[in-house]
Amino acid sequence: MRVLHTSDWHLGQRLVNLERTEEHQHFLDWLLQTIEAEKVEVLLMAGDVFDTGTPSNTALRQYYNFLTRVCATCCRHIIITGGNHDSVSTLNAPKELLDCFNIKVIGGATADLLDELIELRDENGQLELAVCAVPFLRDRDVRLSVPGESYEEREQRIKQGIAAHYAAFVPHVQPYKAQGIPVVAMGHLFAAGGSASDSEKEIHVGNLGQIGADQFPKEFDYVALGHLHRPQQVNKAHHIRYSGSPIQLSFSEVTDKKVVYVLDFEGGKLTDLKEIAIPVCRKLVRFKGELEEVKQKIAVYDNSGYNLPAWAELQVELDAPIPDLNQQLEEVLQLKSAELHLLIHRPPIIKTARKTLEQEVREEVDLHTLSEKDVFLKRCESAFPESDHTELRNTFAELLELMRQEEA
Repeated sequence: MRVLHTSDWHLGQRLVNLERTEEHQHFLDWLLQTIEAEKVEVLLMAGDVFDTGTPSNTALRQYYNFLTRVCATCCRHIIITGGNHDSVSTLNAPKELLDCFNIKVIGGATADLLDELIELRDENGQLELAVCAVPFLRDRDVRLSVPGESYEEREQRIKQGIAAHYAAFVPHVQPYKAQGIPVVAMGHLFAAGGSASDSEKEIHVGNLGQIGADQFPKEFDYVALGHLHRPQQVNKAHHIRYSGSPIQLSFSEVTDKKVVYVLDFEGGKLTDLKEIAIPVCRKLVRFKGELEEVKQKIAVYDNSGYNLPAWAELQVELDAPIPDLNQQLEEVLQLKSAELHLLIHRPPIIKTARKTLEQEVREEVDLHTLSEKDVFLKRCESAFPESDHTELRNTFAELLELMRQEEA
């Protein structure tokens, strides 16, 4: 049986104020072609289908159009689990209808664990693969709130709850293993040792919810993870992987290679695993350095080979302020307007004394580029300059996570 692992589509995502619809459609079209070319029989989507719990009509249309089209391919089974960005109710609303087309949706943790255990059979009804389709596990799914518990106690209880959820599958999957049926687990979480990018909202507060590779039961032949946007193994475990996001979701991902994983199972085991690179239709690029260096990089930038104009983030390093800085940059950017659009222009870095006017210019920020936590930290530093802000930041991060869970 051939399986394709993908995750973190984030349909409807906007970068600054610009939509990514064309990029997402380019990926979905490519994915359909890849499913056919690779003769994929099972598609696993490990969370964060949408970027928000209230996706736009455009994002919903992309999602349902894709599902309609994939049903006409060689792919016989589709399993979709919810991520921390997804609304459980939005994903689950059409699940009974989608089930008629062999599309299984697990939007959130279920009351009965066995509802997350899915058997996949061939055309003759023979069992070929068992999937433990675990969605994003919210705090309320894995632990009871304990008033007055410390940060460390919360951390330990969440880790134990997530690990226990996976461990609970063991007695149910052991009969499959005895019959030589491979078992795959899915998850949307932050596994210890993973490398995150700026575009990921923390899945739990700080390091809360991190579980190690050794906490996934050995009965799992493969663990298909979502949440981290860089494709990677977990602690060098060949069979535990993040597929990453299909497009660059922030400028911190400009050097990331975007992939999907294609897996082959034979004789009850994972026999082959290969990654397939996702073609890029729009580049995100960063230009940073001395003024003349930045101008030269912009002037020689070549966008050939990409369907859409590149989006750029720009930051100049100066010894002293230059009155016509923006005009100089605008002139060189105008020459590349057909292939390069400036999306973020960060304030220049002034390399002189810290307490000068130039330093004040450097510290000016565009609110579009700041996260909620960035703003909160700046407020803490302003109000309590001599204090340790760790506990305040942790509490604020937990509040944000609880708000997102309520929205979902």
